[in-house]
Amino acid sequence: QVQLVESGGGSVQAGGSLRLSCAASVYAYSRFCMGWFRQAPGKEREGVAHIYVRGGTTYYADSVKGRFTISRDNAKNTVYLQMNSLKPEDTAMYYCAAFFSPARPATMPTMSEYGYWGQGTQVTVSS
Repeated sequence: QVQLVESGGGSVQAGGSLRLSCAASVYAYSRFCMGWFRQAPGKEREGVAHIYVRGGTTYYADSVKGRFTISRDNAKNTVYLQMNSLKPEDTAMYYCAAFFSPARPATMPTMSEYGYWGQGTQVTVSS
């Protein structure tokens, strides 16, 4: 059974920073790909950043490159999303997700690959 628990959301002004955390209760954590997705009201859920735990290969959506950083702490089975230079358009519910992958994904993972999801944490950026 895989459990993902997000934390760290909140409200911030444009230009500010937030760090999201996702604690994973999972066996063989190193063979998982972890991702952050977001969904704004009235919009489809979109991938933001992904990391293959073994080796730490990362993938980013163009909209967040240079502003967001995904990382992991293997000792804590935790993945982080550091969000800097936040914009009002970053306002959304942010979800942590995971899927088992024996090998590093060759391309950016898609939402359909993720089988495990957290409950989400709200991020609100005001102008």
